[in-house]
Amino acid sequence: MNAHTTAAVVHSPGALLRDPDALAVLLTDYHLSTEAEKGLPVAGATGLPARYLAEIQDPRTAFADDTVFLAVDDGVPAGCLVVTAPDAGTAEIKRVWTAPARRGRGIASVLLRAATAHCADSGIATVRLSVWSWRTPAIALYER
Repeated sequence: MNAHTTAAVVHSPGALLRDPDALAVLLTDYHLSTEAEKGLPVAGATGLPARYLAEIQDPRTAFADDTVFLAVDDGVPAGCLVVTAPDAGTAEIKRVWTAPARRGRGIASVLLRAATAHCADSGIATVRLSVWSWRTPAIALYER
């Protein structure tokens, strides 16, 4: 993996999300890939479970209380990550995704560093992250 990337990361509360269309594209890819990996492939976004479709159709509402991070690499939306609003001092990192064409450039690492720095700066005491057991490259990244 390339430890250096040209990706810039922007973040904002979900209600003020700067580029909901770019996030919707990344989330669509994320959810379609996840469903296929679970053995439940669907032909398009409209076949996704309602809770995932809601994120794609209206990310501002779906993540209104959360902080959304978007990585832009060479002017192209390249990855995303969501930090949930803290509950009793605990937040969760979810929806970590790098566009397949942009993988190997350190984008997920940049997103994770930005998210954990945000959590520390916000006084969040505990950060959780869950991942599907078959995503071994992601697990290796998270362990680092």
